[in-house]
Amino acid sequence: MILVVGATGMLGSEICQRLAQRGETVRGLVRTTSSTEKVELLRRANVEVCIGDLKDPASLAAACRGVDEIISTASSTLSRQAGDSIESVDEEGQLHLVEAARAAAVSRFVFVSFRRPIGISSPLGNAKARVENALKDLNFTVIQASWFMEVWLSPALGFDYVNAAARIYGPGTSPASWVSFRDVAEICVLALRNPAANRRTIEFGGPAALSPLEVVARFEKISGKPFKTEFIPEEALRVQFDEATDSMQKSFAALMLGYASGDAINMTRVREEFGIELTSVDQFAQSVLEHASTT
Repeated sequence: MILVVGATGMLGSEICQRLAQRGETVRGLVRTTSSTEKVELLRRANVEVCIGDLKDPASLAAACRGVDEIISTASSTLSRQAGDSIESVDEEGQLHLVEAARAAAVSRFVFVSFRRPIGISSPLGNAKARVENALKDLNFTVIQASWFMEVWLSPALGFDYVNAAARIYGPGTSPASWVSFRDVAEICVLALRNPAANRRTIEFGGPAALSPLEVVARFEKISGKPFKTEFIPEEALRVQFDEATDSMQKSFAALMLGYASGDAINMTRVREEFGIELTSVDQFAQSVLEHASTT
């Protein structure tokens, strides 16, 4: 039995679907307030739905009963409900889950984290680091993912490919290994069965590191349209970071500074070890632009 925590989220739901398609027995942790549509999609995929909450340790103990492996993707950053915060979910909640896994003698724990920019400390980064450290006495795999294309190259964060406009954080010249959340889902699934993932932190990104300006150029070439670019100076990002008044604001400001500084990863070894095909920025651009043209 595999428990997926964060089962109704963008990444967690994709993991559940992929595990179910492989014939795995899957239990998805959902909340009473989770989207009924997303919960129904899990049930249709033959995922066992289990009610629980990272903020409720007793529910985690119950969810871990009979479980052999855990994949945890849950975070307060993209989908927050009442009482959710970095402290209550990303830190204390995940630590409660690690304790429940330890008590239930779970044999594998795959934890989705992210690449933390050097020299930039934030509440979210510190929370992830603390959970990673707590996992060290288990058979763990930590996936430190780079920048999700579906998030950072989306209209929600100013990359408005529909209207050929792009907001760039910083000068836009530092390469990053933009990655698809679907590829992150796949490496999580593969990590459960590949001994190369045992007791290991895997730095995970896309097949090529491109600067934001290079990404814009790819979108321009594929769409045939020139993009209007808006630059947010790194100095302004630093002021935003310094003046942030709560942990979520501080963490998002740190992420934007990290975007500005770049994150290039050599994926050759991981691709060979796990036999995984990675989605390129060109493929992503082609997909979203085609979808936008038909809606």
